[in-house]
Amino acid sequence: MALDPQSKDLLEQIKAAGRPPTHALTPAEARAETDFSSFSGEPEHVGKVENKLIPGPEGQIPIRIYTPVGEGPFPTLVYFHGGGWVAGDLDGVDVSCRLLTNRAHCIVISVDYRLAPEHKYPAAVEDAYAAVKWTAEQGPTIQADPEWIAVGGDSAGGNLAAVVSLMARDKQEVSLKFQMLISPVTHHAYTTKSYEENGDGYLLTKDTMKWCWDHYLNSPEEGREPYASPLLAEDLTGLPPALVVTAGYDPLRDEGRAYAERLKHAGVYVEEAHYDELMHGFFWMPGVIDQGKKSIEKAAVSLKQAFNK
Repeated sequence: MALDPQSKDLLEQIKAAGRPPTHALTPAEARAETDFSSFSGEPEHVGKVENKLIPGPEGQIPIRIYTPVGEGPFPTLVYFHGGGWVAGDLDGVDVSCRLLTNRAHCIVISVDYRLAPEHKYPAAVEDAYAAVKWTAEQGPTIQADPEWIAVGGDSAGGNLAAVVSLMARDKQEVSLKFQMLISPVTHHAYTTKSYEENGDGYLLTKDTMKWCWDHYLNSPEEGREPYASPLLAEDLTGLPPALVVTAGYDPLRDEGRAYAERLKHAGVYVEEAHYDELMHGFFWMPGVIDQGKKSIEKAAVSLKQAFNK
């Protein structure tokens, strides 16, 4: 299937603007260049938005809490933004989080975890898990039902959501109801057919992913650890039901689908949503890519069904 026309137009706009490739930038430059909030569209009103600091393993973690209109307690999605563990922030996924809040009628907690290379693996994982644990322990203080917690994220955030699901199962401190994995990074490798087909020209490139992994990991050997590459985990049994979203023009397509298959073989319920005509990043571009907004609404339906008490 041909690339979505709106995605094609967006790529042409970015090319015309002369934006340098991410892998040619420093982390600070990449953070400045990856502000795509203008592609998100207008933010919807939700019942309440609150910025808060919560305790983390190495200091306080900023979070943003989106609460729907109505009376709690509400189920909660703890969300991790993308950006290759190096870039990305709360503002970049603000519109998406608001849409999820309203469509799924749940609290969404967006987590501003520590970024690499200043804070290398497993700093982001530790912050992500700390945010989930805080939600379970302090949920009633923000109208969140601690018995109904899901995790989700896009790209590197999808990696963190998958890893936190593994960690929660292993530690047995938090019970998760659902994992929402949007174009997740699941394997420290670049050998899939989707890397061959989509490794250049579709926003996220093979060179950029190498750049991200190199900044994130202390050494290549860490990429074989399941808390870095969840696809390499020996045992995926006992994990929460999952929605795995992939895109046809995404170099991460095949590792996302491979993780979905491994979850299924481990007896985990998996719903797959594949968007053949889209490229990486569509989930936080609902303002310029219609299918991006539809994908958020579809994810919200799955999330609401998982929360159907």
